[in-house]
Amino acid sequence: MEPLLNIEHVSKYYGESTNVTKALDDVSFSVEPGEFVGIMGASGSGKTTMLQCISTLDEPTGGRILLDQKDITKITEKEIARFRSKNLGFVFQEYNLLDTLTLGENIELALTIRRAPKEEIGEKVEAIAGKLGILSELEKFPYEVSGGQKQRCACARALVNEPRLLLADEPTGALDSASSARLLDTMDDLNHDMGITILMVTHDAFTASHCSRILFLRDGHIFTEMRKGNKDRKTFFQEILDVMSMLGGDVAHVR
Repeated sequence: MEPLLNIEHVSKYYGESTNVTKALDDVSFSVEPGEFVGIMGASGSGKTTMLQCISTLDEPTGGRILLDQKDITKITEKEIARFRSKNLGFVFQEYNLLDTLTLGENIELALTIRRAPKEEIGEKVEAIAGKLGILSELEKFPYEVSGGQKQRCACARALVNEPRLLLADEPTGALDSASSARLLDTMDDLNHDMGITILMVTHDAFTASHCSRILFLRDGHIFTEMRKGNKDRKTFFQEILDVMSMLGGDVAHVR
């Protein structure tokens, strides 16, 4: 089976002349269909820059990024919105929901933009909301629900277009421990039961312990990677903490 995502010798430099910062420096890795991959590292390691390049929100200075063998660094400005809508789902730390729309309307927005039939919109919104446990909340506005419910709504909005890849940037960062645990259980279900491929940036070892594989970045390079394999999550969690301690910087909180 071909990898879903190939990162080939990707670099990202900021600045000019003698004042150049290498946010990413010759990074290569791949993600298989159905994987749940985490990207970790201290502040300034390049993890968010990596996600932004993959999400087409930023352009790499060099190298190639291939999704289904299509080089996304070559996509034109005219094609970019359609490409994102068709292939990528986004979940951010701050939810990014529209306060003037109900949860249901937030979820259906992407389908409305691409002019999906009204019947299809209703069916898809109810189906994904049911899977994420927010079906009874669809008529409520974001200010009327909890942070965890907002984030599950954000997940539903990201998945309603059936993207090839779900990109998550610190998805538990604004949640309390109980809401984080529920969201991560939901993401586990999406990955295991629905086969959704997930690439997640996080600084938190508890969150990362739900991944099947973790890439650790340091100074724009891949420092090492870890696979969960048959380990239980408690063992994997401790191993993640050990690597983060070696890397230094903002070590994850213990729960």
